[in-house]
Amino acid sequence: MNLREESFEYRDDGAELSGLFIWNDEIDRERPGVLVVHGGAGLDDHARSRARQFAKLGVIAFACNMYGRAVIGDRARVLACVTELRDDPRKLVKRASAGLEVLASHPQVNGRLAAVGYCFGGLVVLELARSGANIKGAISVHGSLTTPRPAREGNVKAKILVCHGALDPFVPPAQVIEFIDEMNTARTDWQLVVYGGAMHGFTHETGTATPGVAYDAAADTRSFVAIKAFMVETFGGAFAGGDSYW
Repeated sequence: MNLREESFEYRDDGAELSGLFIWNDEIDRERPGVLVVHGGAGLDDHARSRARQFAKLGVIAFACNMYGRAVIGDRARVLACVTELRDDPRKLVKRASAGLEVLASHPQVNGRLAAVGYCFGGLVVLELARSGANIKGAISVHGSLTTPRPAREGNVKAKILVCHGALDPFVPPAQVIEFIDEMNTARTDWQLVVYGGAMHGFTHETGTATPGVAYDAAADTRSFVAIKAFMVETFGGAFAGGDSYW
């Protein structure tokens, strides 16, 4: 398999952004596109490695950038940017939509799009779905489920998959129940998979010293299996030997 990677510079108003396209260059046909939204640390090795996982499945992956060049490497600015975007869903959706537009512009993307996000990115993709963005699937992995703008009936176009750690202290059971009520009230097509024993950030292999955050190999593997099945349901197609044919 020949994975090709290309950085792509784009803008959202005054923010200068740099994302990363990754795709299997041996596939010579149009296929779906998947927007990969990073966690709180920004477009890091974790986000890139997840984008490579999706590219190996046969889609065009674009790991977007939610922060911009002026924020990279500055923890105080990162935290300020996360807070600003989290507290302003319209700005957050606009920033994510800029990455979605870049993905849709790739010459081999066939117009069928999905978005997957991790931690902070999980919050982002759910807000994209709530906004009525033209995506077929929205996948949140150990992301926040709460929102100041709940989904409205008839507004959500995407199918939704949430992969959640049962012991995640940052997304307590009350938030999960609130999310379930929101999805049911809005009559969305949604799934919630809860992994026993898993905490926040269960896909981050490098680990962290932050209490409540820990890698969980079983939950990581199981969640990716669930995501692949969700993508087949969302886009159609079948897997063979780890590759997809869309």
